[in-house]
Order: sequence, then C-alpha cells, then structure tokens
Amino acid sequence: MMKCSDQDIDQTSASSSSSSSLKRQRDGDDEEHSPSKKQVTEESLHSQKVATHYNKLQERGLAERNKSRIVHMRNFNNWLKSVLIADILDKVKQRRREVTVLDLGCGKGGDLLKWKKGHIDKLVCADIAAVSIEQCQQRYNDVRRRGHPNDRTFSAEFITADCSRELLSEKLRDPELRFDVCSCQFVYHYSFESEQQADTMLRNACERLRPGGFFIGTTPDAYELVKRLEASDSNSFGNEVFRVTFQKKGDYPLFGCQYDFSMEGVVNVPEFLVYFPLFEEMAKKYNMRLVYKKTFREFFEEKVKDEKNKVLMQWMQALEQYPPDERGQLASDSPGEYDHAKRIAASPAARRPLGTLSKSEWEATSM
Repeated sequence: MMKCSDQDIDQTSASSSSSSSLKRQRDGDDEEHSPSKKQVTEESLHSQKVATHYNKLQERGLAERNKSRIVHMRNFNNWLKSVLIADILDKVKQRRREVTVLDLGCGKGGDLLKWKKGHIDKLVCADIAAVSIEQCQQRYNDVRRRGHPNDRTFSAEFITADCSRELLSEKLRDPELRFDVCSCQFVYHYSFESEQQADTMLRNACERLRPGGFFIGTTPDAYELVKRLEASDSNSFGNEVFRVTFQKKGDYPLFGCQYDFSMEGVVNVPEFLVYFPLFEEMAKKYNMRLVYKKTFREFFEEKVKDEKNKVLMQWMQALEQYPPDERGQLASDSPGEYDHAKRIAASPAARRPLGTLSKSEWEATSM
C-alpha cells in the first residue's frame, strides 16, 4: 500500500503474494512524463496477448466456479482483497465523507460488491480488455437493479484502455476528477515489460490521487519466484494447480523479465517480475511513499486475528474444511496434499474441523 502523503499516517494495508499500499504526498507537475506515441512493437504484442486472453475468458456462473479445483484458493485471495479494501476505506473515511475510487485493471468487475459494501460514492473502472469492461458494466447494472430502492449505489464510469500505454486522465468524463483510492489487484506485473510502461501505469494510478490518497494492490513476489526457480532443476516449477516457466535462469533484468504463468482455469499469459525496491523508488516521482507491505501469509496471519475478518473468511468459504464432513470431499485426492492439516489435526489441542488449503494451493498463493 502506498500513500500520497500530506501528513504522516499510521502504516496500513497489503504484495501478491504481496499486497501493498502507497500513499500520495502532494501534487506535482507531471507534464514532462507523457508516454510516447504507440508503436507496433514486441511490447505491444504482449499487451495484445493479455487483452485477447481476457476477452476470450468465459463468464462462469457461481455453480460452475464452485467445481474448480482451486475454488478455496480463489475465495482465499478474494478474502484478502476484501479485507485490504475494507481497511483502506475505513482510513479514507476518517478524512473524507465522499469517496471516489479508481479500479485499475478491473477485469469483469469482481470487486464491485466490495465497493458497494464500502459505501463509496463514485467508481471509475479501467481495463485493457473491452469484453471484460462490457461484463463489468453489466454486473454494475445488475447490482443496481437488485439493490433495495432506498439503497444508494455509487455512480460508475467504464473505460477500455491499455493503462500501461494510455493516459486515463485524457479519457475521464471529468478531467478534474480526483481519486481517494486507486486499487490495482493482480494486474501491475503486466506493466513491468518496460520502464516506460511501468511508469505510465504508475502515473495512471497516482497522478489523479488527492493528497493523502492511497494506491493499494497485489502483485507476485519477485524474490519468491526467483528463489523457487533457482531451486528448480529446470527453468520451470509448479505443482498440480499452477506452473511458472521462465525463459532462462540466472538473468533477471529490472524490466522485461518475462515468465509464463498458468493456473487451472484462470490465467495463462506472459507476466513480468516486479522488483519491488525499484517500484517503490519509481513511485516517489509521483509523490508516493510506502506505508504497508506484507506477503499474503503475513497479511493472513495478521488480519485473521480480527473476529470480524475471521467471520468473513468462514462466510466466503476461503478455507477448506479438514477433515471433511460426511457430505463433503477434499479438493484433491493426491497423496500428501493434506499431510500438513493431518499433523495439526492429530494434536489434542487442535480444534476440529480445521480450515486449510491443500499443499498445492498454499504453494500457489504464497507466491
């Protein structure tokens, strides 16, 4: 989490496996940082791959999603985002009555209900995939239609744009619009293909933040990815739910360090390592400072201590029950996937049933 700082504020929020938060400090003159005109390059081809991939993804109903091998891990990641978003909105509302949010890389609108629950006033959704934006807008319309007549729903604006190449400030209906929060969930790593793209993405995230506004997000942990790659006998590592493949080992440039990430039914596109100290340094250009950074494991262990978050985790079914009841079955029947839970459950002090993920899912989400 990063903050645009006007005054010091206590540290707060979540890196993908790091969630992170930055805060904005003050307004600055960013006119000289305009991105160059688009060119058909290898970089733009990667952007097209990402857009094409997400445009082709089928919208699946809840029943279909619940059949997924990784349904609990998906719910776990969703819980993390829910807690992060709720925490930051609580902080913002200590200072502002009306809250405006930019969802940068909004996808199909998976966080719309989180913004509704947070009682924000305006939302701008931006994404590279036009089909995703259409589905996001449809979800928003459904949320408004299903709402109680007296239940006020935030206003929303939808923008299709490659946010690593185009300036959102030039596409907003209101060019003077300011944001209190920018949220970028599982997206920013696509922009680290080049310094210019990473900088444009940062500019879009931060230049329209009010002083004191926050940039929050989740992104894969470059240190963890490289550590696992170096421990592997090949240029690839993974398990029964995910696989990461690098082009080669031992060479990790600051920008354009590509790897291919595949996960069951979710993602299969090129991504790029985000070297976080560099990201933090780049953000200073937009008057941002880091106020909170945790791995998913650290974030979980910290936030689950709050009874409210624990109840939400149970309601979202973010962990799998172990041992399962007579009506259920485990997500995996592979040997060793639940040995960790079995050991804990064998302790006389353990409260059963446990909440857990399979070994493969823990390995995936801890990246």
